[in-house]
Amino acid sequence: MAPRRGIGKDVKRDWVARTGCWSRTERVLLTYDQVRAYELPAAEGKQGAPRWPAFAERYDFDLRHPVQWEVEALEPAELQRRILAAVAPYVDRDVLARQVAREEAQRRALAASLEGWDATGGGAPP
Repeated sequence: MAPRRGIGKDVKRDWVARTGCWSRTERVLLTYDQVRAYELPAAEGKQGAPRWPAFAERYDFDLRHPVQWEVEALEPAELQRRILAAVAPYVDRDVLARQVAREEAQRRALAASLEGWDATGGGAPP
């Protein structure tokens, strides 16, 4: 089987095709400066990655030993901050507020319906 070229970009195309609900997608990436600033560990890269030679030359890496860094290696709080910052410009605050209110009403209704049940799950529902 021939190696797939540009597989990282294919993830975005595949995600949009599988979900069918996105009018816009945006990749949240790390720059090499961020990798260094966060002191992220390098992982073995993919042999034959089409962008590796230019990257290796630019940052003085060994062409024979590709490396890569994953955004998931960030601390969870920092990863969450970065994702929320990337998403924030696209959030309709009015729609979000209505949805949060709807979910809170559902929580209250569920809690009220459970009040008549004992700890073992017995008892008659209201």
